[in-house]
This record gives sequence, structure tokens and C-alpha cells, in this order.
Amino acid sequence: MGGRWRAVLAGAAALGALAGCTNAPPPPLVTTEVARTRTSAEPDVGEAVVGVDSVLGGYNPHKLADQSTVTTALAQAVLPSVFRPGADGTPRLDRTLMVSAEVTSAEPYTVDYRLRPEAAWSDSAPIAAEDFVYLWEQLREAPGALDGAGYRLISNISAREAGRVVEVTFAEPYPGWRSLFSGLLPAHLLKDIPGGWANALRENYPVSGGPFAVRTLDRDRGEIVLERNDRYWEAPAALDRIVLRRADLTGTTGALRTGHSQLALTALSAQGLAAVTALEPDVTTTQVPRPAVATVLLRPVGTAMADQRVRTAIGALLDRRALIAAGTGGGPASAAVADAQVLAPSAPGYRATLPAGRFAAVDQAGADALLTEAGFTRVNGSWAFGQTPLNLVIAAPAGREPYLAMARELQRQLSVGGVQSQLLTPPGDRLYAELLAAPDPDEEPTTEVHLVVAPQPAGGDPATLPAVRFGCAPADADSGTPAVANPGAYCDQATQPTLDAALTGSTPLADALAALEPELWSRTVAIPLYQEVDTLVVRREMTGVSAGTPFAGPFAGAPGWRRAGG
Repeated sequence: MGGRWRAVLAGAAALGALAGCTNAPPPPLVTTEVARTRTSAEPDVGEAVVGVDSVLGGYNPHKLADQSTVTTALAQAVLPSVFRPGADGTPRLDRTLMVSAEVTSAEPYTVDYRLRPEAAWSDSAPIAAEDFVYLWEQLREAPGALDGAGYRLISNISAREAGRVVEVTFAEPYPGWRSLFSGLLPAHLLKDIPGGWANALRENYPVSGGPFAVRTLDRDRGEIVLERNDRYWEAPAALDRIVLRRADLTGTTGALRTGHSQLALTALSAQGLAAVTALEPDVTTTQVPRPAVATVLLRPVGTAMADQRVRTAIGALLDRRALIAAGTGGGPASAAVADAQVLAPSAPGYRATLPAGRFAAVDQAGADALLTEAGFTRVNGSWAFGQTPLNLVIAAPAGREPYLAMARELQRQLSVGGVQSQLLTPPGDRLYAELLAAPDPDEEPTTEVHLVVAPQPAGGDPATLPAVRFGCAPADADSGTPAVANPGAYCDQATQPTLDAALTGSTPLADALAALEPELWSRTVAIPLYQEVDTLVVRREMTGVSAGTPFAGPFAGAPGWRRAGG
């Protein structure tokens, strides 16, 4: 599978109310080839137009609900980061922001960060310790956070030299500390906004701490304009502006053909890939793996799904290949089948761990036996416990068509297997921050969601990923009970020590995965499908454009993009 993947990448009442909580349909896709930012026939060599699938947000790179190609692009171009992925995927200190970052004490485990004195947000506020503190305070507690596990190990942050030296103390050793404080946010503007963290970067970027700044963000028009940040303290970007423009396949290929767009970054089906490839040799195409794995989560919530026999039976009813086809349309992502629970196919060290024969075909007989053993019987063709039907709730984020397509296919497959279900499509922020968050004992319980079709994080520190995807939050001080800390609602004291050992480095990741992978497959709490893949299309007048370092994407190199005339 690894070889095939590399080869292809190289080449190529309550429920009813909730079901209605979907986003309004997006505005019609732009299919015209008429450039909207140029009136002259002469090419503007200071501008590059990038065709994208969508510009809808939020745009917070630290929220699961906001993960998208555009969110990643904006974060790379606009936000400062202490470390960024190097060519081999390992973190490299970003010296445009930092003077140094190093472990200064083993007991307690302490890291000192020294910021460059000239580093500042575009409103002239310094990038300083308060930005570190803000990110720590939000991500250690916020539901739906992308990367909270490492931040929960921090016990204190203090500052020296007017906030330019930041001292971070950890409760446990954390070898993955270099993955923290990526995509710093402007605390001085966000800490007191109405709605708090839920509204951070929901509509726009208020300031920039990178080589570009957001000039306009027009969702209705489907356009985001980035301009060179004139207050950036490092070497200025080569281009004056980059325009991200929403278009469908016809609009994207037409704009590339006529030169109204210079690039595209888009998720393609087999049909779309063929249409783009037909533009060669005027364009080049490169596959860009994204830090997300499309996954079916089988949440152990409620009486039925808490029973492993029921979850295993549900897994036996699924046609995994049909789900992958529904999500990828046979495009480049179909070659990135995810056959491991933790690492994504493009990640260093990835290897398939899926047990032989598991999910290879629908196993109706096996599902029937397990459901019968769990006390269910067939009633008028559907499974029921006594006279109560087995009726599961499936959720997928609104506005994410591949996931909606897979959710509909999942619902169809369950129906064939005799399992009733209902599909919810709430906005992503509601899905992650409310429906999939740990229940608040002081509030009325929300609707139980049993199955989720959604992306799961695949970037950052590999040894932190198991805790992000499957770990518990620290035990509550009052009850002493560990809390659920992931969208899959999985929190098991039998596997937690292994997750903790990988997180703190006391067990090498390879050894931890050797123990975790078979256990997680056996529990049937997550069925990974495929890694998301974008296709980068570049016209020949553009230079300096590449797929970028692993999981960072093309916009990590945007300051060096250049456009030739003619």
C-alpha cells in the first residue's frame, strides 16, 4: 500500500430540530473565466490567483471544525509559528520569529523561548508571551481543539524581558514540545471578543504576524485577497497579492487555460484529475497530502454502542471501499487508503496495521450473530431490543460534501443491514463543540451521536497523535474520573497508560503503536478510510511554487512565489 500510495501521489422533536441545523446553501460557484481583479490586458506580475474549492470558514487552525485547505493556507501566510515542518517533516525553528527555543531544565521540564525583538503584529503590538498564554489557556480546555493534549501538560507560563522571553514549565517531560505554539494568535485582540474562543477567527483575521495580511474576505463573492504585509520585519514577499477564488471544476480549468488563474489547490475526483491533466504541458500537477484522515467514528455512547459487540456488528455491516469511493470519487485520495489507526499514509513511519480480512467485505452473517448475542432480534426486518428499534444517529459536518456523501452512503449500508439511523448535518462548530463534546453534568444532555463521519487530525507531533485521537483528559478534581477529550468519546483506562507513555517519551512511539494498533482495531471505535489529498496545479509562468513541506502545504512557500510576464 505504501508503494502504491507514493507512486500515485508522485504522479498524479430533538432530532428533527437538529437535522435542520445545516448551513444555508453556499452561493453559486463561480464558473466564469472573466478575471475580476484586472481591467488591463497586460498581466499583473505582482498578483497570483489561486482557484480553490471553497472559502467558507471559520479560519481558526486550532479548531477541528475549521480544518480546510483555505484555513491551512491562511495560517501559513498570515500567522507566526515557533517551529515549522522541515523538508523531512521534523520541526525546524522559524528564525523569522525566534532567536532560540531550548530545554533549560529537566526537573521541572522547562523550555525557554526567546522571540526576536522586532517581531510584531501588523497593528504594531509585539508578538510576546501573552500570545503563548492565550493559546495555552484555550487549547487545554476548549472542546473541539485540534491539538490539546500537549498543551494540557503545561503547568505554567511566565515571561521575562517585556514578554520577549517566554518560560514554559511542563508537569511531565514532553519531547514533542516543538509542535506547540504553531499558528500563534493575537491575544490582545481575541482574549476579550464577544463569544470568546468560539468566535476567534470565525469571520476574518484582524491582524497579521506573517508575510501576508488578509485585505478582504468575501464569502458571498467567494474570494479572499492577501496582500504583502508592509509591517513584516523580515524580507518582503515577492508578490504584491495572492487572490484565493472559489470555482467549480469548469471554472477552475477554464481560468487555468486562459491564464485568469495561475494556480489551483483543489480536491479532485477521477474526472477532475483527468480534466486538469488535459491542460498539460501548460500546467504541472502535484499531489499534496493534507493533515486529515477521513474516518468513521463509532462512539461508545448510549446503551447499545457502549457494547463492543454492537460496534463490531456495525463495522461488519459497512462496505469500506464504497465509503472511500463516495468520499474520493476515485481521485488521488483513493490511493491514500488509511490502514492504520494513528499515522496517516504520508507520515514517516506509516505502515498498515489493519488485520487481514477486516472490513474487506460486508459480513452480514457476522453482524447478525453479534447483534443476536447482544440481545437484539429482527422485528419487521429491522434490529430491535425487545420492541425498541436499534436507531442510531449519524453526524457529518455541514458544508463538507465528501463527508456528507459518505454519511449518506453509511446510512444506506446500515439500512441494508437492518439498522435504522438518522442523519444530522450541523455546522462544524456545533458538531465538535456541542454534540461531540464531553457532557456537562450540570446541563441537560444533548442528543447522543453514535456515528460520526469526519476528518481526524493527522499532523503535528506523531507521538502526541494517539493521545489527541484516543486519550482521556486529566481526572476531574471533584470526581477523580478522567473525562472524554476526543470526538470519538473514547476514554479507556486500559489503553491510557500507553498513550501517556508515548506522549511523555517514556515509551518509543514504535513500541507504543505496536501495542495500541491491534487494541484499537479490536475495540471498533474508529474506522479510518483515507487521507485527504489536494491537487496543486501550477501554470508555467509561476516559479517558486511547490507542494511544500509535509502537512504545511504550498502556502508555506508563498513569500517566494514569482510570476513572469506574458
